[in-house]
Amino acid sequence: MSGPRRRRHAWIAIGALGSLVTAAAWAPATAAPAATGSPATQVAAPVSAPTTVATAADPDAVDGEYRDRFLALYSTIKDPANGYFSDQGIPYHAVETLMVEAPDYGHETTSEAYSYWIELEAVYGYVTGEWEPLNEAWATMERYMIPQQADQPTNAAYNPSSPATYASEYNHPSRYPSALSSGVSVGRDPIAAELRSAYGTSDIYGMHWLADVDNVYGFGAAPGAGCTLGPDYEGTSYINTFQRGPQESVWETIPHPSCEEFEFGGRNGYLDLFTGDSSYAKQWKYTNAPDADARAIQAIYWANEWATDQGKAAEIAGTVAKAARMGDYLRYALFDKYFKTIGCTSPSCAAGSGKDSAHYLLSWYYAWGGAVDTSSAWAWRIGSSHAHFGYQNPMAAYALSTVPALQPEGATAVADWTASFDRQLEFYRWLQSADGAIAGGATNSWDGAYATPPAGTPTFYGMAYTVAPVYNDPPSNQWFGMQVWGMERIAELYYETGDERAEALLDTWVPWVTANTTFSGADWRVPGTLAWSGAPDTWNPANPGANANLHVTVRDHGQDVGVAGSLARTLIYWAAASGDDEAQANAKDLLDSIWANNQDDKGVSAPEVREDYRRFDDVMTSTSGDGVYVPQGWSGTMPNGDVITPGVSFLDIRSFYEDDPDWSKVQAYLDGGAAPEFRYHRFWAQAEIAKALADYDRMFGGEDPGDPDTQAPTAPGTPTASAVTATSATLTWAASTDDVGVTGYEVQSATGTRLATSSTTSAALTGLTADTSYTVRVVARDAAGNVSVPSGTVTFRTAAGGDTTAPTAPGTPAISGITQTSATITWAASTDAVGVTGYEVQSATGTRLATSTTTSVTLGSLTPDTAYAVRVIATDAAGNVSVPSATVSFRTLPSTGTGACTATFTVANSWPGGYQATVEVKAGTSAITGWTTAFSLSGSTVAHLWSGTQSGSGSAVTVANAAWNGALAAGASTSYGFIGSGSAPTTGPAVTCTTP
Repeated sequence: MSGPRRRRHAWIAIGALGSLVTAAAWAPATAAPAATGSPATQVAAPVSAPTTVATAADPDAVDGEYRDRFLALYSTIKDPANGYFSDQGIPYHAVETLMVEAPDYGHETTSEAYSYWIELEAVYGYVTGEWEPLNEAWATMERYMIPQQADQPTNAAYNPSSPATYASEYNHPSRYPSALSSGVSVGRDPIAAELRSAYGTSDIYGMHWLADVDNVYGFGAAPGAGCTLGPDYEGTSYINTFQRGPQESVWETIPHPSCEEFEFGGRNGYLDLFTGDSSYAKQWKYTNAPDADARAIQAIYWANEWATDQGKAAEIAGTVAKAARMGDYLRYALFDKYFKTIGCTSPSCAAGSGKDSAHYLLSWYYAWGGAVDTSSAWAWRIGSSHAHFGYQNPMAAYALSTVPALQPEGATAVADWTASFDRQLEFYRWLQSADGAIAGGATNSWDGAYATPPAGTPTFYGMAYTVAPVYNDPPSNQWFGMQVWGMERIAELYYETGDERAEALLDTWVPWVTANTTFSGADWRVPGTLAWSGAPDTWNPANPGANANLHVTVRDHGQDVGVAGSLARTLIYWAAASGDDEAQANAKDLLDSIWANNQDDKGVSAPEVREDYRRFDDVMTSTSGDGVYVPQGWSGTMPNGDVITPGVSFLDIRSFYEDDPDWSKVQAYLDGGAAPEFRYHRFWAQAEIAKALADYDRMFGGEDPGDPDTQAPTAPGTPTASAVTATSATLTWAASTDDVGVTGYEVQSATGTRLATSSTTSAALTGLTADTSYTVRVVARDAAGNVSVPSGTVTFRTAAGGDTTAPTAPGTPAISGITQTSATITWAASTDAVGVTGYEVQSATGTRLATSTTTSVTLGSLTPDTAYAVRVIATDAAGNVSVPSATVSFRTLPSTGTGACTATFTVANSWPGGYQATVEVKAGTSAITGWTTAFSLSGSTVAHLWSGTQSGSGSAVTVANAAWNGALAAGASTSYGFIGSGSAPTTGPAVTCTTP
């Protein structure tokens, strides 16, 4: 690498979309039975305008030239006169309206914009000590970008054992609509039950990716207020665009509402443009862009660190808890689209039965949807099979797996994010080219259809390398912005943790980007378009390859202020952590050049010539070319009356553009003139420059990188010890001061051995020995690596009698009371030095099946005629876990039906006085034309049933198929559900299934 390393921070801290050219890709909707009805409509009142800059700064706030620049730009962004926010307080994608990128209109918003706003307010809280604007930003996002319960009303009908119906993706829009196919197996959703248990709801807590803030399209899909309120509604509206494979560019999309009531579009609204089915139901559906949710969580990590340092953690504790909850649901992005096993190369490959469908990467989307009609309820969820390196965020994974305040409540969430943290860093390493830049990504579903990749395709844990994951028009990894978005997170991680894997990535990447960037003067330039050749080596975690045949070429350069801000931030974090003076100087020069040459009355900008605007009036002339594809025979209308029919252009179904104040420039271009030039003010770009200015002030203050800082911080205050246990203690101390800035502290033994590090004025010591005296001190460091004299020492003694002895193994389990869907497990008790507190019944591979405080448990919701192998472990109050008992096997009884079909009863959710149940019906070895199920309930009755026809009443329940779900292919399945009144069955009753 370039530059001396005199500022190495090696200790561990305690504690889309290009310029949005990328997009949360299509959210394939699973069809379901036709439904009727619509949710109640109620227009929500707008929130207050975003908070403006505070007039009084916190006494501990940072001060300096770059801090003042940050506050000036922050004030410009928050000034209502400049147009960054709507009347509802929602950040627009850009100030300008005539803009086509991933959002197809400038006054749409994205989850990306919200995440940058949250980051901006986190930095503002650090600079000023005022945290209410951050809480306000999160609350606005929660109100308008996370679908409310009324927006996703039928999630309670979701069946984790059958998450969605398969529909293939295709490489060109002309292959759509894609037919739904129940003949392709879909795996089980392994996290739905624990999410419901953790939060008491079946609703998803994650952002939808796109909204029409001014309702310019006129769908009126208003958060909480109604499904499609139409053009007269004034306010933000959930919409979607991308739906039809990797070749569908923004210029080829057909906008549609996220809630479909067949009010606009064609006979079936817009559904039959995307998915093929025999009938269509009114439905809602949302798509999450995981990089945006991860960025919001990353921002809250830093906010929590800084607010804690200021003694103000309580002011944002509620927002921090919500970020942890968002991280729980973000785990859907870690799973294959249809929960198939990783390494799938055929539609017939195995369906996942647990975490074997997790690739542990932040994939391109997750999506969920369901019926509008609550009386015929159904719902679906999918992950994504495609992973782009630019979406990875190991900083967020680090926060969710290690920071107590941000650890989600889901039972396996911390373990999942711990695995994801390592997997993401491996992914970066696998994709790093010989030149230093990071290549595209990988897929578990070749061609979007679980096809077999070409021979010789490199793989990463069974996933196939692809140079342009998800979309090809333009290729998803040609935009340099993906490089800086991804590597800025790596630089933050290295700065905060000293992770050697992050350091190695930056050691190669920074020299490459430095050689290809002009940092100073009015003609500063950053890379623009990248071209790739070769491929990585197949991943071997024990011996990673050098990727000698994987190369990148920079095809052009330009002035993209947002990308430049991300690059500056990457270099700032790298320089502060590594001591790379050249990187610090380059970051400073780049920020100074933008400040001197690119300011205007609305922030910072640069001229952009938009040759791609020639595609406004493109029409499709062949089924392999560009243009908006509408199937022959399909016709419909947009809410404003624009006709959708074969042969239309992007402009034809967005005629409102012709009324835009800037349209004349585009029209002149379409008439043969020069390509139009614009100066855009994207929200994310303004926020990124502002954050970079604050970062520089925080890391380096007014330091000239050419003049070494030789002044050490003052000594920290003498630490105090609290919360002392047998194995841990918490230390706190008064902050040090420094002429430039303190960057961290190190807790040492009295002889100088490092015990812990922290970026705040407290640290947790763990792994201590019981009944032992410890004497500790603290030193402070600055960005130049100068170390203070030690603080005074404090001595404390850990508590006596720490329990480190695990219980003995439980006795070999005995099985009794076996039915089609249940079995009782008993075992001999374990013993413990202090006392056994509980047992866990596991599968043979360690998956938790049940817990008990006694020596028996009944397993319910089992599958008839299925083999099970179980074992038991014991735990004590100290968290010690025994070795497992011996494993025993048993098989549930076969169904008592005719053999032509079987049925399985599952309790999906329960509450005092009621519950929700699902009955899955599966055809045997032959196709069936109808079915009837029967079972008995004890202590409850059916209050409301959907997707079936009930006869009889009382405890004996008989349910036959509905008109639409009686015919099943051999081995295919369907399900019905009901709300029960009374106590939920502790074990699923045996269900008989017969056919006509």
